[in-house]
Amino acid sequence: MTKLSININKVATLRNARGGNVPDVEQFAIDCERFGAQGITVHPRPDERHIRRSDVYELKRIVTTELNIEGNPTPAFQQLVADVCPTQVTLVPDDPAQLTSNHGWDTKKYENDLRTIVAFFHEKNIRVSIFVDADPEMVAYAAKTGADRVELYTGPYAELYETDPEAAIAQYRPAAEKAHKLGLGMNAGHDLNRKNLSAFIHAFPWTDEVSIGHAVIADALYLGIEETIKQYRHAITN
Repeated sequence: MTKLSININKVATLRNARGGNVPDVEQFAIDCERFGAQGITVHPRPDERHIRRSDVYELKRIVTTELNIEGNPTPAFQQLVADVCPTQVTLVPDDPAQLTSNHGWDTKKYENDLRTIVAFFHEKNIRVSIFVDADPEMVAYAAKTGADRVELYTGPYAELYETDPEAAIAQYRPAAEKAHKLGLGMNAGHDLNRKNLSAFIHAFPWTDEVSIGHAVIADALYLGIEETIKQYRHAITN
């Protein structure tokens, strides 16, 4: 069954906007797990504009499901992940100035670099996922790096789904089926929400994990986090 990992970056953004420790990021992670989340995702950036390095160390201590750390594998990021040893690291090719991740790796161009990084994390017994666009060639080269999974960037899926759900699914099928055929685990993330999540899981039931942050926190403003997680879990299973 597809697992739901909650990205709590937005909670940290709210905390940092005011200073202090309200809302409490660590307590929010604990509550997400208590309400049914099967993982916690964070994406620490160099400027610590949301999740801080100190948060990552604390989350490792308290998360009881799966901790997933996303980010660009700079030396500093690699050291942080090696120190914490989360369940999973997701390699994302984002620039520090980017507002949010908006493209996947060119795994063909960076195959050798990624293979070295994957091997480094495997030495620490950390599962490695590589963030890629919905391109079967990029999926195939991700597999060559030795990665355990790919995470399909679902921003274009979410955008097209608004007007043409069938075309949105069709656009992702070649890459999703390539991952499945290669025996490569498959995650998905970015702009997934209560409206488009069920269709994606129904089309690609071998999806191992979805990582959702912005939409979950936005929905929680109206529904509360407990009810929001309940509805996302329902969307996955139905």
